Amino acid sequence: MTPHDTAVLRVAGRPVGRYVTRPELPARLSPRPYLHPVTTLAGTAVTELSPADHIHHLGVGVAVPDVEGSNFWGGRTYVRDRGPTELDNHGAQRHTAFQLRDPDGFVEELRWVSAGAELLRERRTVAATELTDAAWALDFTFSLTNVTSGPLSIGSPATNGRPGAAYGGFFWRARKEASAPDVFTLDREGEQAVHGTRAPWVALAGSTWTLIFAGATEETRRDPWFVRAEEYPGVGSSLAVEERLPIPPGQTAVRRIVTVVADGRVSRLEAASLVRKAVSP
Repeated sequence: MTPHDTAVLRVAGRPVGRYVTRPELPARLSPRPYLHPVTTLAGTAVTELSPADHIHHLGVGVAVPDVEGSNFWGGRTYVRDRGPTELDNHGAQRHTAFQLRDPDGFVEELRWVSAGAELLRERRTVAATELTDAAWALDFTFSLTNVTSGPLSIGSPATNGRPGAAYGGFFWRARKEASAPDVFTLDREGEQAVHGTRAPWVALAGSTWTLIFAGATEETRRDPWFVRAEEYPGVGSSLAVEERLPIPPGQTAVRRIVTVVADGRVSRLEAASLVRKAVSP
């Protein structure tokens, strides 16, 4: 891996994330750039890369299981009336260039390619900001533009017939520990109560760390949260829930997620306060 292939995010001079732009991965994992490891300010890793339970989970990034029939999530594809099915339909997100690259962030251009055709062009903006001596924020914006000549839409297993599986979009595969992390919002607690809800923020609290995910735009806050804790720890936003998300030719879908990465177990009130500090208007 050459230095050009990675970017290291720093907060107050300390490395908190490594961004890999050109991973060498098999096609069935839907190769794509990712952040891993991401750590707290104290150095605790809060991401996992290709864990045994889901080898296509790649730290922090953007993963979509159905872009006009192409799989940019990795692994099997959910097919209506058939279930999860191995298909030769995997796409790849290809790093084109960094438009900006600083110790605390970058702006990147990517191409989403499947079967030799470019479907989407993405601009990804990532920034790391110190909040307190025990917490920092990862500000992650992605803009997906339809570069084909025809209509294009984004789907999920949910829109393809699997209830409760509306994953696809920003996704963070968190650290797996001996016991499942706690999940909560300002007024809900537990995976069952939080999964699929629309809340300003959702927190995942492990043994010595807390991640707090917040939609940072009105459009992003309309997307429900996809939450897993018992089977594996992961949180993402859902681009396609009841219906597919259409992106007409030349049009762009934009989402912005800000994640607070904190040492220790954070309370509801502390989480709300950190989110207010992290998400600027």
